[in-house]
Amino acid sequence: MDISLVIPAYNEERAIVSTIEQAIAALEACGPGAHEIIVVDDGSSDNTAELAAQHGAKVVQHLQNLGYGKSLKDGITNAANDAIVIADADGTYPIEDLPSLIERYALGFDMVVGERTGPNYRESVFKSPLRKVLKLLVEFTTGRRIPDVNSGFRVFDRQLAMSYFNHLCDTLSFTTSLTLSYMMNNKFVDYIPISYGPRIGKTKVRLLSDSMRTLQYISQAILYYDPLKIFAAVSFFCVVLSLIGFAMTLVFQLRSTYFLAIGGMLVAILVFCLGLVADLLKQILIK
Repeated sequence: MDISLVIPAYNEERAIVSTIEQAIAALEACGPGAHEIIVVDDGSSDNTAELAAQHGAKVVQHLQNLGYGKSLKDGITNAANDAIVIADADGTYPIEDLPSLIERYALGFDMVVGERTGPNYRESVFKSPLRKVLKLLVEFTTGRRIPDVNSGFRVFDRQLAMSYFNHLCDTLSFTTSLTLSYMMNNKFVDYIPISYGPRIGKTKVRLLSDSMRTLQYISQAILYYDPLKIFAAVSFFCVVLSLIGFAMTLVFQLRSTYFLAIGGMLVAILVFCLGLVADLLKQILIK
């Protein structure tokens, strides 16, 4: 199988050489084929690009830092092969496990993802709860169990991924939006457990801003692929509040809660009807 391995990199001179060496060995272990390694230097101020080129990688350079997702998009666009593998340059992903992903992918899956495990994946007490919330939201959106929403070690088809580019994030939420696009279009996605390693260098994640951007893309994905779901959720919330209002009316004999409950029911009906209209418009636009 011909494979293109795309590695986005921003100021990763400490890790890029060892990452490329591991990638070369992993690609050789995948068997014969026209393999290539593409390093997308995202406006680095160090020697990342020079070191990558010296050690056999094809280098795509950004004059400025444009983001993780944009780097992956440009790397995929410049790839020569149909089978695309993405991995990070900071040493966290076990690239030596690449043959296992390729073997699984060859069975006919549209995408195979490395499911991160181990103490290095859990990291801080702040990231773990946010990951759980993100996982719940994405599973609600897709209606499918997702072991790892935003793993950056995965293999997929170039043309299929490029068909979703207009709906994929240019920043760190790229992998989340890619997962959503595949799941919402009923593609076959499989997960293989991998051991997540310690990071070489500093993290590029900005916890609050990246989390908010991820929530934004989840909302956009729901509205684009399945708008009725979000309207139904809001409608259900209004119904619950109305039932609480009716209960308070019975217990405390308050007329105000009764009228608020009636209003909540009317809002619930209106929101659900708007959802039906949005779903109809989606079907018309897709056709």
